[in-house]
Amino acid sequence: MTSLSDKLPNIAVLGFAAFSGTGKTTLLESLIPALMAHGIRVGVYKHSHHVIEQDKPGKDSFRLRKAGAFQTLLSTPARAILTTEFPETSTSPDFYHLLHQFDTASLDIILVEGCKEQRFPKIELHRHEINKPWLYPDDPDIIAVATDHMITCPLPCLDLNDTAQIAEFVMQYVQGFQPSSIQ
Repeated sequence: MTSLSDKLPNIAVLGFAAFSGTGKTTLLESLIPALMAHGIRVGVYKHSHHVIEQDKPGKDSFRLRKAGAFQTLLSTPARAILTTEFPETSTSPDFYHLLHQFDTASLDIILVEGCKEQRFPKIELHRHEINKPWLYPDDPDIIAVATDHMITCPLPCLDLNDTAQIAEFVMQYVQGFQPSSIQ
């Protein structure tokens, strides 16, 4: 039987799981610079239920992809963009396979926005006004909750509006990360 630590890359991976409208992206926008200010090199896996087009129609990379290339790597002086096509008949791309696409030698952590149904360590974000159920009682991979309405629960409870507190928790997670500790 394959353990969860065998599926994940050999780097700290931490998700932010919540219902839509809770503020996952907003939190990450402030969390990433806070982590970087402490020397933490961050990669982000962003999940979307929508099909998006990152490339521009008519550009060479777009034309080559449309000609049938399954993968196109566009390299510029400032960034590289790897696009992988999945045939309409295929199943959704494998979460764990995609995590292994990161250049983990240049990162300290991969933060995942979304993918709450996947098995990997996560922080649940919960806004009282959204009026959605808590995820942590049914998800053993949630290691902390961040909420705007403090509760008593068996997990560390963070203030959703305190980026510094959440950054401190993430930094401690990175410092204590041991691949074999993920089950």
